[in-house]
Amino acid sequence: MLAALAAGTAGLLAFHRAVPNSIGRLGSLLETFLPWLGLVAVVLFGLALLRRSATALVALLLPTAAWAYLFGGLLLPGADPGSRALVVVQHNVSDENTDPAATGRALVAAAPDLVAVEELTPSALPVYEKTFASALPYHSVQGTVGLWSKHPLADSRSLDIKPEGITEPWNRGLRATVRTPHGEIAVYVAHLPSVRIRPSGLASSWRDESATRLGKAVASEELETVVLLGDLNGTVDDRGLAPLTTRMNVAERGLAFSFPAAFPLARIDQVMARSATVTHVRTLPATGSDHLPVAAQVALTPSPAP
Repeated sequence: MLAALAAGTAGLLAFHRAVPNSIGRLGSLLETFLPWLGLVAVVLFGLALLRRSATALVALLLPTAAWAYLFGGLLLPGADPGSRALVVVQHNVSDENTDPAATGRALVAAAPDLVAVEELTPSALPVYEKTFASALPYHSVQGTVGLWSKHPLADSRSLDIKPEGITEPWNRGLRATVRTPHGEIAVYVAHLPSVRIRPSGLASSWRDESATRLGKAVASEELETVVLLGDLNGTVDDRGLAPLTTRMNVAERGLAFSFPAAFPLARIDQVMARSATVTHVRTLPATGSDHLPVAAQVALTPSPAP
């Protein structure tokens, strides 16, 4: 029995894409918590030792190898991003945050080049503007999302990623050009719709539709280098974010589980890039939000010689 469970765990890790999404989006639900299957292997290992089962111990090599292949590299030290790197911070600051000033100071403490925030409220916006003003003098706010930058911004505009089923006012995306010392890059900030776990499965249709709209926007972006920052309400393993993960690079190092802040189970706050490398991602200390801030290093690719 233990050997069969070990083999089944290995199968789910190695062939998670084969789990269908047609019923309750079970595939996406599995992929949201995929790294935690490593704990199943740990529990099985303990039981195998108690039972003194050599067969089960040998079988456990399968899920161990599968987990190491999928996630082991994320635990390795990050490579030197070089001199063409940007420090970026992504944070859903929460519209129920009672201390936005402290949250703003915590984000600035990471010495970022860019800070993206979601769930901005009209009352908190002036606080963030004041807190960020010295370190990040350039900013753009569209609806409930904002981008603050150490470098000049241009061409800032709202981004339409609203699912058709949402009828009320809803503005949770922006696009801006950032004029870095290494050239212009396009930066997207997005807050995709929330998902819910229900008895029928994972309710993610609006999130998936919004991800598709965002993916099309990135695909049509004329600037070569693109950085996406946002609360995407999904992990990079979740096939619901495939319109983005098939077009952009994700973090090479770091697990950085960001939600919920009290006991982080998954990283749904993402940093992705096109024609650039997200070398490392990490979480910052908790703020007044139910998300942890995520900081990343993004190594920009040198422009080709003319």
